[in-house]
Amino acid sequence: MPDDLYQRYQAAHRAWQAHTATCTSCTSDGPNCPAGARSFEGFARLQDVYLTRLNQRLRR
Repeated sequence: MPDDLYQRYQAAHRAWQAHTATCTSCTSDGPNCPAGARSFEGFARLQDVYLTRLNQRLRR
């Protein structure tokens, strides 16, 4: 079963994808509206935390 951080990271990714699918200002490469910026920043932050933790686990 995936851990909570992974699930939150994936949920943030899905939210970002859903936003870019409906927003005419944002692209898949980056946000161009306030709502998109919040969504993308949340996704990016969770991705960074998840990948950092994964990297630390692999180095053990």
